[in-house]
This record gives sequence, C-alpha cells and structure tokens, in this order.
Amino acid sequence: MVPSFIHTALPARVVFGAGALARLADELAQLGITRALVFTTPQRRRGEAVVAALGAKAAGLFTEATMHTPVEVTERALAAVTEHSADGLVAIGGGSTIGLAKAVALRTDLPQVAIPTTYAGSEMTPILGETRDRRKTTQRSLKVLPETVIYDPDLTLTLPAGTSVTSGMNAIAHAAEALYARDRSPLLAMMAKEGIATLAQSLPRIVADGRDAAARADALYGAWLCGTCLATAGMALHHKLCHVLGGMLNLPHAETHTIVLPHAIAYNSAAAPDAMAAIAAALHAAEAPRGLYDLAGRLGAPRALRDLGMKEADIDAAADAAVRDPYWNPRPVEREPVRDLIARAWAGDPPLASV
Repeated sequence: MVPSFIHTALPARVVFGAGALARLADELAQLGITRALVFTTPQRRRGEAVVAALGAKAAGLFTEATMHTPVEVTERALAAVTEHSADGLVAIGGGSTIGLAKAVALRTDLPQVAIPTTYAGSEMTPILGETRDRRKTTQRSLKVLPETVIYDPDLTLTLPAGTSVTSGMNAIAHAAEALYARDRSPLLAMMAKEGIATLAQSLPRIVADGRDAAARADALYGAWLCGTCLATAGMALHHKLCHVLGGMLNLPHAETHTIVLPHAIAYNSAAAPDAMAAIAAALHAAEAPRGLYDLAGRLGAPRALRDLGMKEADIDAAADAAVRDPYWNPRPVEREPVRDLIARAWAGDPPLASV
C-alpha cells in the first residue's frame, strides 16, 4: 500500500541537450529579459562568451561569485545590478555562481536563467545558503528558484575529473537524504534512486574519459534528478553538518559533502532501513554507507576532512555547532555520536553504521 504523502511540484522550465546554450537568447525573451547581468566566478571565460553572444541583451558581467555565498559579495552584485540597469540574471557555472544569482534574486525578485557547468544541483532548488561572519544559514523561497535551467552537456566536457567526481557525489547526497526525508514521496523516491544509480554509473566513465559525451549527458541528467529531490524534500543531518563545516571553516563545498556523506548515512542507517536498501541497490553495493565510501575511493575522491585543511582541534567546535539549533533527522541528533561521526570523517576512516 502506498503511504500517505504530500508532494509539491515546483515551477521550473528545463531545457536539456547538447548545444542547448544556443537557446539562451530565446529563453531570455520568453521571460521578458532585455538586459541580463551575467554571473561567473573569476574564471570568466564562459561568461565573456555568453555576453558576446547576447550582444545588446547583456547588461554586463559580474565575476566575483565565490563558495558559500558571502553576503558582502552579494551586496557588490546588487550594486552592479543597479549600475547596469539589469532586468534579469544569467548564472553560468557551478553552485557558487548559481547561489550568488539566487541571493540577488531574493533581494530583487528578478527572473533568472541558470546554466550549470557542474553537477551541484542548486539550479533546481528554492534553497539559498549564505555566509555571514563565518556562519552559514539556509532558507527556502520561491523567489530564489531559477525560472529556467539550461542543461548543456557540452559545457561539462572540460570539467576536470576531480571536480566532476566531488560535484557528482554532492548531487548523490541530495538524493540520498531525500529517501529518508520527513516530506519524502513515492515520486521523489523514484527520482532519487534513478539519480544515484545514474551518477554511480556515469562518474567512473568520466574519470576514464572526460570527453565521453554520453557519460557527461548521463551525469548531468542524474544531477538534475538529484537536484529536484533536494528542491522538494527537507534536509537533515548530512546537509546541516556540511553547512556547519563549510561556513565555520571555509572548507570546499563539494569535497566536504563527498567526505561527510558516507558517515551521515551511516549515522542514520538503523533509523531508515528502507532508504539504506534503496541506496545500496542503486550503488550495487552490499550496504549503503560502505558503498558510498568505496565509490568515492574508486573515483579518487578525498575521504578525509583533514586533507581539506580541517584541524583535529576543530572537531569539538563543529560538533557543538551541529547540535546547537534543533532540526529534523530520522535519528535524534546527539552531541557525542555526532562528534564521533565528524572524527571519523576527519580521519578518513570507513563509516561506522548505527545499530
């Protein structure tokens, strides 16, 4: 029997396919955007190409996007919107760039087109994470949900293998938590399992050959599914921990998600057996936490927070911050077990499943 559930479908237009970037001008016209401010990180080459292609429809280029969306960067972006009289936003890049456009949209309600070049999934969510004074907070608002997302696998062909892997593992985290989220649904479960399986199968092909166009398309499809899961399911311990570590210690976003994921899944394993079975099946693994840990190892991904620059002395402060504000999780979030989780992730030890 299908259990009771509530499912909210979000308003977003997705344009998917090789060469889809060529549709950008038409998508801007459909949204009524006549002067689009284009966002990138300081690696501005793709942004410059978009501005050149748009011609008079481009208001300008803002190239200061950075991880964890610092509020001070958003304030400079807002000044650029005013300076260039922009009536819409285009973000081309990964989660940092898309996050900045979201932060601007929250404050201006301008329409957005997101063009992801990694597998972050942020483009599909009404979720914004911002950092102020080394503390990262998140909020949900339809004002930050991009109106249109253009997925062009051609834009990912030069994404380095290491970035591809950690970005893809980050996407898997979105789907894994959706399987035991408080507001999960049968539709989300199907998308989550498909997303995890697709990424688990395509990432090794990308590591073997980054120019494998079919593998790139599959991975981007998987990222879309996983991002959609995050959009409609609530976050739990994994995402909370990663936001704490990222905001407090300025650790790189995707790498932190990659390392923490097997341990957070292990923490919740006894409390969410159906979700664990689904993750394990998608990975073709005996059990979910070790399957995720082993997948990261096979792909050459980092598996220890200390390798990202986290100090052992930071473990206690991170544990304190992780339990400071109550939030939902299938297993109660308790300080000592959470500290043990962080310590294992710091050391790079295999995950220890709950009993």
